[in-house]
Amino acid sequence: MDDFADLSTFQPGQLLARGVCRHLITYDFVCVEELTPTRGRRVDVMALGPKGEIWVIECKSSRADFMSDGKWADYLDWCDRYFWAVDQDFPVDLLPLDTGLIIADAHDAEIIRMAPEEKLHASRRKVVTQKFARHAARRAHVARDPGAPVWGGML
Repeated sequence: MDDFADLSTFQPGQLLARGVCRHLITYDFVCVEELTPTRGRRVDVMALGPKGEIWVIECKSSRADFMSDGKWADYLDWCDRYFWAVDQDFPVDLLPLDTGLIIADAHDAEIIRMAPEEKLHASRRKVVTQKFARHAARRAHVARDPGAPVWGGML
């Protein structure tokens, strides 16, 4: 086994997110999962690149999962590039062509189609970067001290 994670406890979308995060490390991106950019919305993966670029990746494990997601367009305002991450059996013809495409599994991923770039405004970039940093710091704190109180009970 290549690591110590018990993958049997992961949901299908979490397995995709894991592979995406592992792959993006090779591009010098750091990732957080399940970040809330705004009230009522939670992205599967947000990635921060070495030049401050922000990518959002939504992981879809099935056709039904994709078809039931009507909120994905709301995430476009929170990133420079937007991607879908799906497994190799996903019907990719369902996905909008003006978004990025990543094929993933629990161990790795590959960018099949680069998402078009729509640069964030500087003030929005600052807000997103701060949310990213605070989310990552909370996650690190909870990993280090699992019994510690977490503001609002949220990660």
